[in-house]
Amino acid sequence: MPEPMIRMTDAAAERVRHLMSLSEEPAIGLRVGVRTRGCSGLSYSVEYAKERKPYEEAIESNGVTVLIDPTAVMFLIGSVMDYREGIFESGFTFENPNAKGTCGCGESFHV
Repeated sequence: MPEPMIRMTDAAAERVRHLMSLSEEPAIGLRVGVRTRGCSGLSYSVEYAKERKPYEEAIESNGVTVLIDPTAVMFLIGSVMDYREGIFESGFTFENPNAKGTCGCGESFHV
C-alpha cells in the first residue's frame, strides 16, 4: 500500500479530535491547504471541513479525516503534520520534504 500524501502524528490527531469536539458546527475532518502569503511565499492553512469539495483527496490518518486542497497537493506530498506544546507557543507544525527553506519566524516556506 502506498504511503499517504500526508501523515498526522498521534499528538496532532489527538489535538484535532479535541478541537473538533469543541466545534459548534459538525465537521467531517480537517482541510489542509497552502496559501500565498508570508515572507517566504507560502503558508499552510488548516480549517474544519464541513463537507468534501470536488477534487479533494481524503486521507485517513490516526483516525482523523484529512482533506487535501487540490491546489496544495504538489506542496504537501510526504509531509508530516504534528502538534507541539512549548513554554512560549503551541500549535500545528509541518515537516515538509518539499520545502527548500522557511522564513525566520517559521510561519511560511518556499519550494
